[in-house]
Amino acid sequence: MTRLLAGQPPDRLAVAVSGGGDSLALLGLACAWAAERGCRIHALTVDHGLRPEAGDEALLVAREAMRMGAQHDTLRWTGWDGKGNLQAAAREARYGLMREFCARQGIGAILLGHTLDDQAETVLMRLARGSGVDGLSAMAEGRFGQDAILRPVLGEARADLRIWLSRQGMRWIEDPTNDDPRYDRVRVRRLLTQLAPFGIDASRLAETAKAMARARQALTARAADVAQAIVTDRHGLLIFDRDRLSGVEEETRLRLLAHGLACLSGARYRPRLASLSGVLGNVLAGQGGTLQGCRFLPGRGRVLIVREFRAVDGVAVPADGRVFWDGRWRISAPHHPGATIRALGEAGLARIARPALLPHAALLSWPGVWAGDRLLAAPDLFNTGEITCEYAASAGFHAAIKSH
Repeated sequence: MTRLLAGQPPDRLAVAVSGGGDSLALLGLACAWAAERGCRIHALTVDHGLRPEAGDEALLVAREAMRMGAQHDTLRWTGWDGKGNLQAAAREARYGLMREFCARQGIGAILLGHTLDDQAETVLMRLARGSGVDGLSAMAEGRFGQDAILRPVLGEARADLRIWLSRQGMRWIEDPTNDDPRYDRVRVRRLLTQLAPFGIDASRLAETAKAMARARQALTARAADVAQAIVTDRHGLLIFDRDRLSGVEEETRLRLLAHGLACLSGARYRPRLASLSGVLGNVLAGQGGTLQGCRFLPGRGRVLIVREFRAVDGVAVPADGRVFWDGRWRISAPHHPGATIRALGEAGLARIARPALLPHAALLSWPGVWAGDRLLAAPDLFNTGEITCEYAASAGFHAAIKSH
């Protein structure tokens, strides 16, 4: 905790507690640590509404939390529509609900009970999917002030945490899905026991994750240095010097393109390597392409990455300075109540003078402020005195390269 909090112990922290052994052990350890430092602990349990016993499990956690001196809150999810991957949807909902709670309460970080065994299982699953350095670096401990998620027991074995719980006389809940072979993680957990005689155990795989994390840090730093020399960010238009891009190693090229896509599209995950490599080949050959809701536009000695128009066509938010349009632009038009932000498209471009150095296709997806069918303004292009604009820091190419 001292390392993760970087010498800045906060007055409050949240702990995600399902009632399983890992999270209950973390809650107990966190409460013992916090009691000596004047830090209040909030235990958060998410009831997904998918199992009838979930309510009773939340009550068990509430009782244990009270006994340890922690405040407890149950957060309920009611958003499952029966479509897509249930586990992925439940995970996203869980993190979303906890982040929202912490934002309302002014809590700076959530502690998760991921263990050494979870780390090893993650490495094996990502290895099976063909992940590279970034994927095999698996989960990070996190640092307070930089990350909203901290994992204080990532270096501890699951069995050791249960021994500690037993010595405290604490009860925990065994999730039946932990033995269900339909789930990848369960099959990987069983595979680990078979690999142990060959020296491939949880500790060895966790060390591999640490090595990959160090490599990732070095590769990211290299990409950031190269980016300063070859990439110009015009808030939504990324201009790459194609000749210089062709002169750097392939790993750095791929990282720069993937980061550009993440900045513009807001996608949480990189595209598949085969797709990214294919676009990179087109770019270096002076050709265009599309990927992850973005377009690559070739030019003389350069390539532009812009948002694809069809990815934002129809996306509209109020121009009141409160909501980010496409996750990137927050625009206020104080003299035009009721105005909305939506892409310029052909109708908007017909009303403005396009900058000579920017191709027509680069501005189709540019934000405009509209009153019905009337274009009122567009950032950096048209009637800029009528609006105030903010471009999200998370979408800034150079500022965000080390955090994506």
